[in-house]
Amino acid sequence: MEDIAFISTLLATNSTAFVQFVNKQSETQFIATPNDKWSIGQNVEHLIRSLSPVNLALLLPGFVLRFQFGKPNRQPRTYTELVNRYHEKLQAGGRASARFVPPPVLWNEKEKKLAAFVHQTDIMNKRVNSWSEAQLDNYLLPHPLLGKLTVREMLFFSGYHIEHHLKLLEGRV
Repeated sequence: MEDIAFISTLLATNSTAFVQFVNKQSETQFIATPNDKWSIGQNVEHLIRSLSPVNLALLLPGFVLRFQFGKPNRQPRTYTELVNRYHEKLQAGGRASARFVPPPVLWNEKEKKLAAFVHQTDIMNKRVNSWSEAQLDNYLLPHPLLGKLTVREMLFFSGYHIEHHLKLLEGRV
C-alpha cells in the first residue's frame, strides 16, 4: 500500500506541475471556456473547493470522524484502484456536485486563487504527516461521487484530482 511519503510526493509534484501550467497561460487562455467547459481559473477554484473540506476534516479528532461517517468495512483501495474507480464514475456520467461547481474567475484573481490553491495543498501535505499509517485506514470521509473513502483514499483522490484537472487543461492548449 502506498504510504504517507507517497501521498506527500503526489500532492507536491502534482501541485507544482499544476501551478507551473497555469502560470504559463495568457489572460485569454485563463478565462476562456471552450465548448462550455470550465476556464482554467474555474479549475483552480474547483480544486480549492475540493481540497478545503478535506483539510478541515484532517483536523477533526478520530472519534468525530467515526461518529459522523462510521467505520471502514472493507480493505482500503490502492492508489491505482482508487483512480480506476474515479474514472468508472466519470464514465458513468458523474460530475461535480453544486458546492464544487466554481463561479467564473477573472484574470485579476489569478494570483490570489493560485496562492489559495498552493496554501491548500501545503496544508494538506503538513496535515497528512500528523496522521499515522494505521489512522489513514481506520477512518472514513465522504466523497460526493465515490461515497465513503478511507482518509488514505481521500488523500489519494486529492493528489490525483489535481493531476486529472491538469491533464484536462493540457489537452486544450
